[in-house]
Amino acid sequence: MKTLAIEVGRAVRQVRKSRGMSQDELALRADIDRSYIGRIERAEANITLDMLYKIAEVLDCEARNLLPSRASLKGQI
Repeated sequence: MKTLAIEVGRAVRQVRKSRGMSQDELALRADIDRSYIGRIERAEANITLDMLYKIAEVLDCEARNLLPSRASLKGQI
């Protein structure tokens, strides 16, 4: 399960940075605590689906784009 959190955190960070957005800006626009964004990106927090969709909306992407493929997780969860 940890692998899933790592992959989601990497995707959030990658998309956030590609948008030129800081953790602070993402947190402010999503109305969540900045430290929570950091914990998601470092795989220290299990993100809920509600939060995934909220973050995806702010990042202007589909929530599915923040999820790893099954193939990349095969045998790890």
